[in-house]
Amino acid sequence: MVEGYCVKCKKKTEMNDVKEVVNKRGMRMAKGKCPKCGITVCRILGKA
Repeated sequence: MVEGYCVKCKKKTEMNDVKEVVNKRGMRMAKGKCPKCGITVCRILGKA
């Protein structure tokens, strides 16, 4: 699983429903949901 920082919970959490996407600058990102509050959590993985 991928860990990301949840802004609402103010903690690092394991993401649920993780998808890897590429943003408009060409950076890979992992996007998922926080298991506690359900908001979107992102983590930048680096260039492809």
